[in-house]
Amino acid sequence: MTTLLLAQGRKRPAGASRRPRHPYLAALGTARGRVGLALVGLVVLAGLLAPLLSAHSPTAQSGGALLAPASPGHLLGTDDLGRDLLSRVLYGIRTDVEVIALAVPLGALLGYAFALLAAVHPVLDTAVQRLFDLVLAFPGLILALAITAVLGPGRLPVIVVIALAEIPVFGRQLRAGILIQREREYAVAARVGGTGRARLLIRHILPNCADPLVVQIAVSLTVAVFIEGAMSFLGVGVRPPEPTLGSMLSQALPYLAQAPHFAAGPLLTVTLLVLGLSLLSEALNREIRR
Repeated sequence: MTTLLLAQGRKRPAGASRRPRHPYLAALGTARGRVGLALVGLVVLAGLLAPLLSAHSPTAQSGGALLAPASPGHLLGTDDLGRDLLSRVLYGIRTDVEVIALAVPLGALLGYAFALLAAVHPVLDTAVQRLFDLVLAFPGLILALAITAVLGPGRLPVIVVIALAEIPVFGRQLRAGILIQREREYAVAARVGGTGRARLLIRHILPNCADPLVVQIAVSLTVAVFIEGAMSFLGVGVRPPEPTLGSMLSQALPYLAQAPHFAAGPLLTVTLLVLGLSLLSEALNREIRR
């Protein structure tokens, strides 16, 4: 009875009952997580609502308003062909988000498939590792140019390049997680208890490898923004006149001194998107490691 009263009388730490148990929710409850989620959500929502937020077509040209500064009719001004920059930024966000939202999960799924294949047999493990080494041996720019030369410019080569670049990243991370987890006590006990290899891998090992992979997805989304922007900047990405943030920065480069507003919109948008994804990945990583 005395022990029960003492237990009831103990004070709980402040905020202990309000803190989410799941690390993902805990990460979103931190300052970094909230700011990162707000920035990413703001940019993505702007892209999704582009038809409602833009009063002009992103490809409509006006010969009488070349490199015009911001005005009530064009809130971010116009580019060198008289196109409304606000509309092009909004639709550029949509294009970039669509590309990276397809490419990163594709690279993750293929990387996970190769990692699971490597876990089946040592010979397959060696073959998969050499395949990863082969992909990593190609510099990103050379890989992008080679794929574009085969497929031609457009969304498809950008998706393929990003996916190929991320396959070894996800594959090696999952393989390392499997190698670590299958030597843990719970895995050894499960094997001694007669659990089959496939059941042990699917029911026990893979769930314990999930948290680092979620963090890696957030990091890879950040990398994918840079890859897409670099390919568009070099002219081997999405075909014009479809806007992308990278192609807009490339077009604005010759006019930085004459019309700095040309680059301001896409540059600020890329900065907000990358900063938001970086804050999210850092918040997730901190909470998972606790």
